[in-house]
Amino acid sequence: MLVQLLAAAGVLAVLTMVPGPDMAVVTKRAMACGWRDGLRTVGGITAGLLTWGVLTVAGLAAVLAASATAYTVVKLAGAAYLIFLGAQSLLAGRRARTGTPSATADPAPKGNPWRTGLVSNVFNPKVAVFYTGLLPTLAPTGMSPHAGMAVLVLLHTALTLIWLGGYVMVLAKARALFERPVVRRAMDRVTGVVLIGFGVKVAATHP
Repeated sequence: MLVQLLAAAGVLAVLTMVPGPDMAVVTKRAMACGWRDGLRTVGGITAGLLTWGVLTVAGLAAVLAASATAYTVVKLAGAAYLIFLGAQSLLAGRRARTGTPSATADPAPKGNPWRTGLVSNVFNPKVAVFYTGLLPTLAPTGMSPHAGMAVLVLLHTALTLIWLGGYVMVLAKARALFERPVVRRAMDRVTGVVLIGFGVKVAATHP
C-alpha cells in the first residue's frame, strides 16, 4: 500500500505543477497585492479542492461529470469568472500605461483573495472530472474506496498548498522587479491574456 501511495503522490505532484488557471490567479494576486494576499488566494484554492473532494467522496461530483447540462453550467460560470479576472488585469495594465490616476491610487484587484481562489477553483468542472476519473485509479487497493479517495484528496490538497505557497514566496522575493512600471504593465497584460485564454479553454472543454 505504501508503494501505491508513493506512486500516486508522484502522479499528483506532476499534475499539480502543470501550470493552469490556479497558478494564473495566484500570480495575478501575489504580484498586485503581495505574498499575504497570494497565500490567502492559495488557501481559497485548496478550500475549493477540499470542496470537490467532499463532493467526490459523497458521489455528487460523479453526477456533475456525467451530466452534460450541469457540466456546461459550471464550466461556463467558471470560464466567465476567469475571463473577468483577465479583463481586470488587462484594464489595469492599460490604465497604468495611460497614467490614469485611479490606477496609481488603487492598483490592487478588488475582492477578497480567499474568495477569489475558492470561486476560481469551485467553478472549474475539470477538477470534478479529474477527481472522479483519475483518482479512483490511483486509490490504494488495501483501503476502502471512500478512505482511499479521501487520502488522495488530502494528499493532492497538501501538494497544491506546498507548491503554490512556495511559488507565492518566490514571487514575493522578486516583487521589487515586478513593481517597476514597465514590468508591471507587461505582467498585467501577460496575466490577463493567460487568464482569458484559460477561460476560453475551460468554456471549450467537454466532460
